[in-house]
Amino acid sequence: MLPKYIHEIRDPIHVFIRLNTDERRVVDSGCFQRLRHIHQLALSYLVYPGATHKRFEHALGTMELATKVYDVVTAPQNVHESIRSLVPEISSPPESLGYWKRVLRAENLLPEGWNHERLTVEIIKSPEMREIWMAMTPPLRAEDIAKIAVGQKILPEETFSDWETILSEIIIGDAFGVDRIDYLLRDSLHAGVAYGKFDHHRLLDTLRILPGYGEDKTHDPADEPAKPAIGIERGGVHSAHALLLARYFMYSQVYLHPIRRIYDKHLIDFLKCWLPQGEFPIASDELMKYTDVEVLQAIFEASGAPDKPGHNAAMRIVKRKHFKNVYSRTPADVEKHLEPGRVIYEGLCGKYGTNAVYHDNYKGSSREPALRVLERDGRIASEAETLSNIPIVTLDNVFVAPEYATEQMNG
Repeated sequence: MLPKYIHEIRDPIHVFIRLNTDERRVVDSGCFQRLRHIHQLALSYLVYPGATHKRFEHALGTMELATKVYDVVTAPQNVHESIRSLVPEISSPPESLGYWKRVLRAENLLPEGWNHERLTVEIIKSPEMREIWMAMTPPLRAEDIAKIAVGQKILPEETFSDWETILSEIIIGDAFGVDRIDYLLRDSLHAGVAYGKFDHHRLLDTLRILPGYGEDKTHDPADEPAKPAIGIERGGVHSAHALLLARYFMYSQVYLHPIRRIYDKHLIDFLKCWLPQGEFPIASDELMKYTDVEVLQAIFEASGAPDKPGHNAAMRIVKRKHFKNVYSRTPADVEKHLEPGRVIYEGLCGKYGTNAVYHDNYKGSSREPALRVLERDGRIASEAETLSNIPIVTLDNVFVAPEYATEQMNG
C-alpha cells in the first residue's frame, strides 16, 4: 500500500482541510491535540446549546484560510507593481514563497491559552515543537513562526521586515485577519445564528498587498499607513463591509449576550479559587495539563461540596443559579447620566453587598480600521466614510444574585 502524503479532514465551513505529512506531525503533537478538549466559546453552550465546538477545528480552519489568502496575494497577476520587490522569489531559497507559505501554515497549527500570545511564543520555541519544525522539508525556524504568530505588538524587541509584517497581518490583522474570518463563520454556524455569515469567498479573492495611498487621497494624512499592507480591490469592498457588520452583530448578539457574560464571570470566580495561586501557570508544560475536561470535572465536584474551593461559583454554573440581569443601558439613559450602570451598581452594592452584585461594562474599539482599496484605474484610496456608520459595540449591564433579583425587578 502506497504511503499517504496528503491527509484530508472534513470541515463544516471549508469542506476539506488538507495537510501534508510534516503538518500532520504538528497536529499529532500534544499541544495541538489538547485543543480537542478546549471549547471555542467557553460556557456559551449554556446559552446556545450547539456552541460546543472546539479550538481544534478553529485552528485548522484558520490555517486553511491563511493558505488561501497567501496564494491569492502572492499570485503574480495580483502583485502590485510598486511592491513586487517585496514578495520573495521562488528561486531564492530558503527565503522563498514556498518557505514562507510553510511558516504561515505551521503558525496556525498551534493552540491558544491563558495570556495566549506570549504562551504561543513559548510553545513554538519549546523543545518538542523545535524538533518538529527542524524535521520539516525545508526546516522551519521557530523564530520566524513566532513572529508571524503574534506580530510586532507582542514582540516589540524583534525586528520585522515589511514581508513579515504582512504575513502576520494575514493572521491577526484588524481588517482581514483570517482568525477573525474563521471564528465568525464557525461560531455563527454552531451557535445557530445567521449574524456571522458573509461572502468570504469573494472577500478572499479580492485581497491584495497594496502600497501607501497616492497623492490624490482624500482621507486624513495621519491615518496613512507608512508601509505596504493588506488591502482589497474595489469589487470586494461590499464583502469587506459585510465582514465588519458580521463582527458587530456577532459581538452584540452572541459574544456579549448578558447570560453568556455572567457565566464567564462565574467561571473566572471559580478558577481564581480552584487554581494554584489563583491563575493558570505560565510555563507551557504546566499549562498543557489543563483542559476543559479537568476544569468541568472540578466544577461538578465543587458544586455539590460546600467545603471545596469555588463552591459558590460552581454551584451557580451547574445548577443555573447565575446572577440575573436587572439593568441594561439604553441610549436614553446615557442622556441622563454618563455612567448609569455604575450608579445603579453602587446603589445595589449598598443594599445587597458587593458579593451579590456585578457590573459588566464593555466598550469596543472606537472605529474599524479604514480599508485600503485598489481602484479600477490603479489608484490606492481609503474607504473610511461608510465604515463610520458601523456602531461601536458597547455593554453596560448590572447583575444581582438570583435571591434578590425578583425583589429588584419588582421594585
